[in-house]
Amino acid sequence: MKLVVGLGNPGKEYENTRHNTGYIMLSMIEKKLDLKDKIKFVYPDKFMNNSGKVVAPLIKSKKDLKDLVVIYDDIDLPIGKMKISFNRSSGGHNGLGSIIKALKSEEFLRIRIGTSPATSSGKIRKPKGEKDVLKFLLGEYKKSELEILKKLSKKVVEALETIFTEGKEKAMSLYN
Repeated sequence: MKLVVGLGNPGKEYENTRHNTGYIMLSMIEKKLDLKDKIKFVYPDKFMNNSGKVVAPLIKSKKDLKDLVVIYDDIDLPIGKMKISFNRSSGGHNGLGSIIKALKSEEFLRIRIGTSPATSSGKIRKPKGEKDVLKFLLGEYKKSELEILKKLSKKVVEALETIFTEGKEKAMSLYN
């Protein structure tokens, strides 16, 4: 069974925040994937920093790690962009860090979803300083930004289908 985990925080007050991008994207793609009978979709019911407590019991072996994909927000990418990565550090993302620590491994796929606004030339305009970053991440998406994510969800579906049918290398070459 393939496992696709969307990171976010439980609770109505976090529903449309940037930090819930994993949950939001998972809800957009769940019904669109052709392989949905072979995939388990997981929305961790713990806060972001404890995501590992939900994911670790679902991963019983190294083989299970190969079937894990985690989708989450990335402030270092512009909204509307995604990046597939494998066997990398958490990059400072606490939810991902929690999963890495609980699994004692970085050997799983991630789909990073951009959340930052960008200039017309593509330069990211992300907030500076921990307080402003937190305010930004816990801020709600505008309707226009959710539309951008909806459009991106088609590409995420294609990437996941490629990952699960042709492998991560092929998906990374096509979608990164």
